[in-house]
Amino acid sequence: MRKKNQSLKNFIAEISSNHSRDLDRSLKFVDIAANIGCSSVKFQLFKIDQLFSKEILSSSKEHRRRKEWELPLEFIPELSARSKENNIEFGCTPFYLDAVEELFPYVDYYKVASYELLWDDLLSECAKTEKKVIISTGMATIEEVERALETLYKNGCNDPVVMHCVSAYPTPNDESNLSAIKTIRDTTSCKVGWSDHTHDPAVLYRAIHRWGANFIEFHLDIDGTGEEFAPGHCWLPDEIATVIEHISRGQDSDGNGVKMPANSELNDRDWRADPSDGLRPMKNKRKNF
Repeated sequence: MRKKNQSLKNFIAEISSNHSRDLDRSLKFVDIAANIGCSSVKFQLFKIDQLFSKEILSSSKEHRRRKEWELPLEFIPELSARSKENNIEFGCTPFYLDAVEELFPYVDYYKVASYELLWDDLLSECAKTEKKVIISTGMATIEEVERALETLYKNGCNDPVVMHCVSAYPTPNDESNLSAIKTIRDTTSCKVGWSDHTHDPAVLYRAIHRWGANFIEFHLDIDGTGEEFAPGHCWLPDEIATVIEHISRGQDSDGNGVKMPANSELNDRDWRADPSDGLRPMKNKRKNF
């Protein structure tokens, strides 16, 4: 695993409802996110009676059961403090308006979920805090993305981040449409990332190396017992740590772009063919051999 001070700047561990309403488990998520190389951990703050309509809750036992997924508000200060101890950012998705104010003293950024992208009041409240705002765009058209950004700009958010996303859990690889990352970037001039639901390393590599994703968000579970693990879109720590390590090593190889001999090959320069006779090594090397 990578050390905390080597973490990449662009990996966000989304905990979602895998915390099991257990503070120790929740804090462990923060520690693990830092240890595997993330720069940020993100939770969700919702109350089901302010998430679903009365009609849905009265008729759907499955939706009422999500009461068990609510993150206790009293966890937030401790999760924020543990994130600071680990030198990573702490973010949270507010799903009701008062949550924006409740989170304000503790979060480094707000994340607006795909399902709330059209809710101008929530976008406005997040923007007015002048904290960083990240928006997910699952199910959205580019026009809806532009409209959400306009709302953020009008209310004081000057540098939003847009996450391309497909809201299927898991997302089939051939529906990821990673080329939309470029479309969003070209249209909005924003930093653009990929919010992953595929659980496939190949998709993450492609999002970064081909389409230049500035951020990768992924769903993390500790041990396969989290509420959202069964559908198949969550990563276990060792799985995603390997991906982050590979990407980091790849970034280390970028260099400075100047074409010149590397230190590791300097000793072989004189072993090139001499231009006068085409034989190796250079004549000055032959004299002292």
